[in-house]
Amino acid sequence: MSGGAGSFRLEAIPFSALEGWSRDDPSPLFPVLRHVHEHLRAGRSYRAGALGLTSEDLLPLLQAAEAVSPSGAAEVRTFFERHADPFRIVPANSDHGFVTGFYEPDVEVSATPDAIWCHPFYRRPDDLADIDDTNRPPGMDGDYRFGLRREDGSIEPYPDRAAIDRGALQGRGLEIAWARSKVDVFFAHVQGAARLVYPDGRIRRITYAAKAGHPFSGIGRYLIEIGELDPATVSMQAIRAWLAAHPDRVDEILWHNRSYIFFREAGVADPSSGPVAAAKVPLAAGRSLAVDRLIHTFGFPFFVSSPTLTHLDDGHPFHRLMLALDTGSAIVGPARGDIFTGSGARAGEQAGTIRNPADFAILIPKNAAKRFRS
Repeated sequence: MSGGAGSFRLEAIPFSALEGWSRDDPSPLFPVLRHVHEHLRAGRSYRAGALGLTSEDLLPLLQAAEAVSPSGAAEVRTFFERHADPFRIVPANSDHGFVTGFYEPDVEVSATPDAIWCHPFYRRPDDLADIDDTNRPPGMDGDYRFGLRREDGSIEPYPDRAAIDRGALQGRGLEIAWARSKVDVFFAHVQGAARLVYPDGRIRRITYAAKAGHPFSGIGRYLIEIGELDPATVSMQAIRAWLAAHPDRVDEILWHNRSYIFFREAGVADPSSGPVAAAKVPLAAGRSLAVDRLIHTFGFPFFVSSPTLTHLDDGHPFHRLMLALDTGSAIVGPARGDIFTGSGARAGEQAGTIRNPADFAILIPKNAAKRFRS
């Protein structure tokens, strides 16, 4: 098989071959499976990835989950064993996949700007056009999914991060709120969501709505390339510390990532639930995974095993069943995932230090699994 990041194959394996399966408790996935089912029943199917799995392939598993109320980890594992088959994802050019982490930051904001609160979160502009193969201008890179629609209907690249930071969108009434820190805004862009905390204690949630279209360029990698950070110790915390120590170079570094994210406001009906991400259902901390949307389809379960990732499970290796519910510009490849760790500062500390080799297996409902057996 092939996808956006090269060739790979699926290898049918028994559940007993999933390292750590017998110790995992996937019970937190059941409420999320029901959210996914509700979304699909409303007639909103997920786009199929290159692997060829569809929302219709997922439905038997979701319908079965609605009909049972398993008690305890063993019964939950038995449910998945009865209704799905595991397939190890084997990349052609690597022995393992790779996981990182993401979270929902809390950002202090003001409803009005002043000399301190001066870094905006923007809504999607009305001149931002979705781009596909039907309207892509000749010569525009195929990775561009958004662009600037001119009054004559023509499309060209949208202003990038540097241009927007310099004021390209000022005066258009697109601001949701203003933060004190440009770095806080940047990292909310990287995470794709945030909880905005106002001076009166009010909390509003924002989540990804669109992007300016330019490709994502990780500033951690850039700082390594220019000799400012050690690849062995790079993390979100290390990047933040470097930016805090070099305020005169913040724009230089942030503007290296031309990608710019626009947000939409979302309710906070349940503060304990995660943000609603690309799959349009709330993320569950520690059980939601961002995947390459060009290869995989939202809603499918993945078992992720990373023996070196120990700080999420009190020193024990990470072996968990998760649901693919989000995506991201930096998540490229068949065995590449981003683990949602939750909301707030502690979740950020956890997410910022996840950079680990990992093995991935996708659980495919049994009827669809027949197509993948050689």
